[in-house]
Amino acid sequence: MTLDTDKIDDAVLALLHLGLHDGARAWKGFDWDAMDRLFEKGFIANPANRAKSVVFTEEGLRRSRELFEAMFTK
Repeated sequence: MTLDTDKIDDAVLALLHLGLHDGARAWKGFDWDAMDRLFEKGFIANPANRAKSVVFTEEGLRRSRELFEAMFTK
C-alpha cells in the first residue's frame, strides 16, 4: 500500500490545532516523520527539541486552522 504523505501531513496539521495553546504552540504527540515533513514544509518550528510542544509558523497556524475547519466542523 502506498501512503499519500501529503494527506497525512494535512491531517496531522489539522489535529495539531486541537492542542493549540499560548497563541501559536501545540502539543506534539504525533508521528515524528510527519512532524519532520511539516517542519520541512515550513509549517512548524523544528520539533526535534526537549519541549513537549512545537511552535507554528505564521503560515502553519493559518493552514492548520483552515484544515481543521474543513475537516472537523459542520
